[in-house]
Amino acid sequence: MTVITIMPTRIPRWLNVNVILTVLIAKALVLIFAAQAFLTVGEKPFNATESFLGIWNRWDAVQYLKIAQEGYVSTGDDRFLIVFFPLYPALVAVLQVIVRDYLLSAFIISGIASLAAAFALRSLVKLDHSERTAQLAVIFLFIFPTSYFLHIPYTEGLFLALVIGSFVAARKRAWVWAGVLGGLACLTRINGLILFPALVFEVWIEYRESAQFNKKWVFLILIPLGFSGYLALNYFVAGDALMFMTYQREHWYRYFRWPWEGIWETYKRIDLPKPVDAQMTGVQEVLFVVIGAAATVLGWRHLRNSYRVWMVANWLLFVSTSFVLSVPRYTLSLFPLFILMAIAARVSRYINFAFWMWSVLFLALFTTQFVRGNWAF
Repeated sequence: MTVITIMPTRIPRWLNVNVILTVLIAKALVLIFAAQAFLTVGEKPFNATESFLGIWNRWDAVQYLKIAQEGYVSTGDDRFLIVFFPLYPALVAVLQVIVRDYLLSAFIISGIASLAAAFALRSLVKLDHSERTAQLAVIFLFIFPTSYFLHIPYTEGLFLALVIGSFVAARKRAWVWAGVLGGLACLTRINGLILFPALVFEVWIEYRESAQFNKKWVFLILIPLGFSGYLALNYFVAGDALMFMTYQREHWYRYFRWPWEGIWETYKRIDLPKPVDAQMTGVQEVLFVVIGAAATVLGWRHLRNSYRVWMVANWLLFVSTSFVLSVPRYTLSLFPLFILMAIAARVSRYINFAFWMWSVLFLALFTTQFVRGNWAF
């Protein structure tokens, strides 16, 4: 009798079950809670447009889905949509060919991206810390007060996956992948450009260790080339490679300003007459500006130089504008913050408890505001 032995399939080490469960549980609970909040706090039923998934189709999500459906145009009000970067809506449009629904396609893309971001973050943290710290960093990312943006038709999940993936590749000296992922990040959000100066520090570390020139470093040029692709899109659609800057200033009223000027204007919104406006566009914006700055300063000694560049340059980008807005959402891109939170949580159970309570309570508050159609970053 012939005995057939079936060898167990080896599961890749990066495909961690705990990470998968963390992301899926967080995603399910956020979506279910949001539906309950819409029905009970909003006191109205689902309808054709405001369905279980449709309640998330608000603010920038509407713009990304419109680009996915119709592309970029040079005339009419939709010409201003060129300020939204192309990779996310392009992926939505491609997947829609299969699933035949743009909104569902967007949720699938964001779902896959959020899982990829979680795997990448765990891999990155494990290069310097324990498995427990890596798991905590992933958890803190997915219970962060604005983490609902990782699950819905926004670019946060995709951008984080590409950025952290690029850092992981650079740390492992896989420079081709670091450049490719960085270039794609630049087709997703403008702050993907910050990857280039950040990863130069990783190049310097390798050079100091080997005292040799690695010709693969040249692939980091793919990062600014990715942004060049976006400039080419501007030129092809609008006839001006920098048209997005013109529209940002003339239509969206966004332009460069010294950080203290933008922060001061935001601080003054704390005195707005409507409490909800004072809280959501004043108090919370200032709070997250402080969180980003405090994490960078207090966690400085725990950060690599490349992480420091990423934190400082992104923070400056958030606040060096005519008016500071959406910082609580943008803070998600400061991935070293979640590493610092995990380190601090392991030092004290009370710090750990405080992080959990603050994150979950404000995640619930902001989620409720968003699905009801109110401004929530």
